[in-house]
Amino acid sequence: MSQDSLHGKWTVSSSDDDDEVLPPSGTATPKSRRPAESSHISSGSPSPVPEPAPPEVKAEPDSAPVSALTVRSEARQLAARNQRNPVKFQTSPSLSGKRKKEPSDGSGWALSDSDDEDDAEGKRNSRSKLPNRAAPNGEAKKPRKESERPPSPHGRLYYTDEPDDFFEASFPCLNDTYRFYLNKVTGLDRKFNSGALHIRGEAFNYCFDIPWMVKQFPSEFRRCPVLIVHGDKREAKARLLQQGQPFPHVRFCQAKLDIAFGTHHTKMMLLWYEEGFRVIILTSNLIRADWYQKTQGMWMSPLFPRLPEGSSESSGESPTFFKRDLLEYLASYRAPELDEWIQRIKEHDLSETRVYLVASTPGRYVGADMERWGHLRLRKLLYDYTNPIPDEEQWPVIGQFSSIGSMGMDKTKWLAGEFQRTLTTLGKSSLRSDPPVHLLYPSVEDVRTSLEGYPAGGSLPYSIQTAQKQMWLHSYFNCWKARRTGRTHAMPHIKTYMRVSPDSTQLLWFLVTSANLSKAAWGAMEKNNTQIMVRSYELGVLYVPSAFSMKTFPIDTNPFPASSSSMLGFPVPFDLPPTSYSPTDQPWIWNIPYSQEPDTHGNIWVPS
Repeated sequence: MSQDSLHGKWTVSSSDDDDEVLPPSGTATPKSRRPAESSHISSGSPSPVPEPAPPEVKAEPDSAPVSALTVRSEARQLAARNQRNPVKFQTSPSLSGKRKKEPSDGSGWALSDSDDEDDAEGKRNSRSKLPNRAAPNGEAKKPRKESERPPSPHGRLYYTDEPDDFFEASFPCLNDTYRFYLNKVTGLDRKFNSGALHIRGEAFNYCFDIPWMVKQFPSEFRRCPVLIVHGDKREAKARLLQQGQPFPHVRFCQAKLDIAFGTHHTKMMLLWYEEGFRVIILTSNLIRADWYQKTQGMWMSPLFPRLPEGSSESSGESPTFFKRDLLEYLASYRAPELDEWIQRIKEHDLSETRVYLVASTPGRYVGADMERWGHLRLRKLLYDYTNPIPDEEQWPVIGQFSSIGSMGMDKTKWLAGEFQRTLTTLGKSSLRSDPPVHLLYPSVEDVRTSLEGYPAGGSLPYSIQTAQKQMWLHSYFNCWKARRTGRTHAMPHIKTYMRVSPDSTQLLWFLVTSANLSKAAWGAMEKNNTQIMVRSYELGVLYVPSAFSMKTFPIDTNPFPASSSSMLGFPVPFDLPPTSYSPTDQPWIWNIPYSQEPDTHGNIWVPS
């Protein structure tokens, strides 16, 4: 059966599997200036692929991390592998690699040979690949020198050469109001990186590459204890453990994933210092591609000091109950390996925190537990800590993400039903407003013209199998435009949700999170709304004005270069109001070919 739409002709598959298997995401590892002990929480993934190191977020100059806990996610290791060998655009029809059902007019979407919709493992192993390309003139590839940047899809010129101090973290507003940062992006005007953060050397990251992770510590601290909490199983777990064999100080903790199609997608680090510890919740994985030419975001806590001896366990709580919620989240892993870290947090003062934790953990929850996790947790916070406003139905909801799960053949099944009810909750008002809902997801043209070109699409895993079952969704879509932050051509891996004023000058709330647009991430109601089922681990932080003694957050229309004058404005990472798709725009689908037009590096995209 086939259907025609503004997005081309769809060949509809026979699969009616309602839950998308999210692509595996990389890992983060904490790094520090003077680490004495480190711990990671990471997520499962198919096959650990050693990725070159990303850049650095340095601690404050006077702070010396003593240990770190990092939460790693299941992102795009296989995709990263597929991005390394792009195919050059040719005017002739011949293309390397096999493909199936390629539309002749370039306007349709079709399936590649490798798609296996009924087998979850098959989905993981059949993601978009770029055919291997032999070196010119049959020359063997030269081994990369230790001092060189890692391989890229486009050769040495892919990463723009920057001044030596480009990757040095600068904190002109380290004690600013929101503690929300974007990453540095190469190839931009210098002003758009002033106040942005980068990872290198002495900070933290996500990584499957344990040997590389160890090298990021200063040499005198490369034997400090490291705990990696991951979601790998079977062969992937065996490979991860094998990587750690040469490093006896590296230990592992497996996150329990008891519900099918769930992933460990959280991205968090706890960095321990001699003076205290710091929490970082972010959107990026520990692969170099995530930190050079993509848009990422992070919340970085203040440095939390140790409580005085004899303090009660309830001491050091914040007005947002961040300490309680962080401890509850770590306890949800049910892992003895984390007991030591839980005890350490209890001994510290987190009272300066002004954000709320919004987490997902796998399980089926009933009664009061339904409001602990997923989108019902967000709904509860918006109910308790925001306030109704006049004409609230005119304040749109915006969701922005880098991956999309299956939401059913009808928008009322989840998105326009329970999830929209959560996003439109505003205080204890009985009014059920129906504001506009705008979803930001890159179009094919956004990806094609990006800094990375088509390989950026390896980080945007919306599959044809899912897309063809929910064509109704695409009427919600808006392009990725980020002129105010200089990041229009840096494809987003950041995920944000917010409520914005009609004139785009104020925010009612803002959430940065690891959670993409999927039921697996946010949870779905079951049994006549008496139970919620969550498949994955996710983590984010919610900003509400009441926690900052404000009525609304003013939006900073010029967040770069960072300065003290912009401290009160919230740095929304993209342009407002959103730009709707044009009639010719199509959402990026990562497992179909794009061969009609070359990208910014002269390549085409040929999944195989």
